[in-house]
Amino acid sequence: MIIVGCGPTGAMLAAELRLHDVRVLVLEKETEPPSAVRIVGLHIRSLEVLAMRGLLDRMLAHGRRRPAGAYFAAIDKPAPTGLDSPYAYLLGIPQPVIERLLAEHATGLGAQVRRGRAVAGLAQDDEGVTVELSDGEQLRTRYLVGCDGGRSTVRKLLGVGFPGDPTRNETLMGEMEAGVPPEEIAATVAAIGGARHRFWVRPAGVGVYSVVVPAAGVGDRAQPPTIEDFARQLRAVAGTDFGVHSPRWMSRFGDATRLAERYRVGRVLLAGDAAHIHPPIGGQGLNLGIQDAVNLGWKLAAQVRGWAPDTLLDTYQAERRPVAADVLDNTRAQTQLLADEPGARAVRRLISELMDFDEVNRHLLEKITGTGIRYDVGEGPDLLGRRVPDVDVRPGNLYGLLHRGRGLLVDRTERLTVGGWKDRVDHLADAGAAADVPCLLLRPDGHVAWIGDEQRNLDDHLARWFGRSRP
Repeated sequence: MIIVGCGPTGAMLAAELRLHDVRVLVLEKETEPPSAVRIVGLHIRSLEVLAMRGLLDRMLAHGRRRPAGAYFAAIDKPAPTGLDSPYAYLLGIPQPVIERLLAEHATGLGAQVRRGRAVAGLAQDDEGVTVELSDGEQLRTRYLVGCDGGRSTVRKLLGVGFPGDPTRNETLMGEMEAGVPPEEIAATVAAIGGARHRFWVRPAGVGVYSVVVPAAGVGDRAQPPTIEDFARQLRAVAGTDFGVHSPRWMSRFGDATRLAERYRVGRVLLAGDAAHIHPPIGGQGLNLGIQDAVNLGWKLAAQVRGWAPDTLLDTYQAERRPVAADVLDNTRAQTQLLADEPGARAVRRLISELMDFDEVNRHLLEKITGTGIRYDVGEGPDLLGRRVPDVDVRPGNLYGLLHRGRGLLVDRTERLTVGGWKDRVDHLADAGAAADVPCLLLRPDGHVAWIGDEQRNLDDHLARWFGRSRP
C-alpha cells in the first residue's frame, strides 16, 4: 500500500492499515515535518477515535482541555447537558505535535515514511497502481490513497473534479500575547460585536490570546502574516492593537469550500483535505480527515488481505462523502452568520436565541463534533449506524477492546458466538455493557453494524461486514 501525504490523515491511515499487517509506504513531498506551531482543536468524536486506538493519553500530555461549547459560528453558548461521552471537551494541541505523534504511532507499527518524495504521475490497471516520482523512480502498489491536501496531486492526476466555492474572504488567525489588561480587551470586543466582524480576541492561556481579524489589504497571500499585519488589522477593526506581541503562531486562511466528485477511482482513493476543503470555522477539518482514515483503514485492509465482502470498499465513499458535504454546509452557514450585513446579524441573533433550547444546541454541537453521525447500515433502531460511547465493561472499558482495530460483538445474552470470524472480530460477553439492547456488533471504527439476539441473523451481518467465515 502507498499513501501520499504524511499529515494527520495519512499517518492515521497508515497506522490503521498496519493494525491489520498491511505493508505501508507513506510518501511525503516535504523533507521536514511542519514547524509552524498552529494550535488546532480535537473534537469529541476524534478524541473517542484516539481513545479507541490507545492514543489519547499521548495527545492529552501535549494539549490543553477546554470546555465543550461555543463552537457554532462562535456563538457563546455552553454545551448542552448530559453529553454521552467521557471525552466531552475540546483538546487544543499544536498541529505539528499531532502529526509527529501520529507518524510515530504509524512507524512504531511498522509503516515506512519516505520524505522528500513527490508524486509526478500514476497509472492503474486491474492488478495495481504504478506511481512515478519526480526523480523518475517508479513504484508499484495494489492500492494508492491520496492524503496530500487541498491541492492534491493525486486528485489532479486522477482527473477528479473538485467543485465548490472559491475564496472570497481571507482571515488572519493566531495566538499571541497582549499588552493591555484583560478587562479592556473584553470590553472592546463586546462593544464591537466580536465574531460578526470575523473578529475576536479570546483568552487562550495565561496572558495569551487567540486573535482573528479580516485579512483584507494584507499583502502577498503567499507570504506568512507578521505581527505587524495583526496589529494593523486590529487597529482597523477595534481602533487599538491591544499591544499584541510575542506570537506563538500566525496563519492566514480563505473561505474556499470544495468537495471531490468521487472518493474512489478504481484502485486510487482520496481522504482528508484531498477530498474536501472548507473554512476552519468550528475547527472541523483535521477531525474530518482523521475520521476518514479510521473509516477507510479497516475496509482497505480487508480488501488487501482478501476477506472484504464485494461492496465493503464502496461504503467508504457512501458513508464519508455525505459527512463531508454536511460539514461544508455547516461551515457555509457559519460563514454567513459571521457577516456584518443587517440580515446576517438578524439571523445570528435568531440562531443565538434558538440555541437556548437544549435540543437545538445539542443538534449543532453534534454536527460540529461528529457525534451525531449515523451511517446508513440498514433499517433498525436509532442506535444502528451510530457510534457507541465509551463505557466501563469487564474488564476495563469498551474502547480499550478496540485498540487492535477489529470488530467487536458485545453480547449481553452470553450465548452468541463470532464463530468463523474470530480472526477478525472479538467477543465480549458482558451483561451490562454498552447499551440497553440484547447484543450489538461494532465495526472497527466503533459504529454499530447490527443489533439483535439471534445467531443466524448475526451470522448474516458478520458476513456482510467481515466476509466469509473460516473453519
